[in-house]
Amino acid sequence: MPVNADVPDMDVIFVGGPDRATAVGTKGVGEVGLVGLAAAIGNAVRHATGRRVRSLPITIEQLMF
Repeated sequence: MPVNADVPDMDVIFVGGPDRATAVGTKGVGEVGLVGLAAAIGNAVRHATGRRVRSLPITIEQLMF
C-alpha cells in the first residue's frame, strides 16, 4: 500500500486568479493535509484498543472482541 513517503517531490503551480467561492480566495489547500488522516485515526484506534482495523468506516462492531 503506498504511503506519503512514496509520493515524489511536487512543484506547486498557482493557476488563474483567486477563487471567489472562498473567503480568502484559496483553491484546494486542505487536501494535502488530509492524505494521512485515516491512517492516523486507524493507528490511534489500534493504540487505544489493541484492535487493528483495516477498513473504513471504523465502527464499534469492528472493535468488539
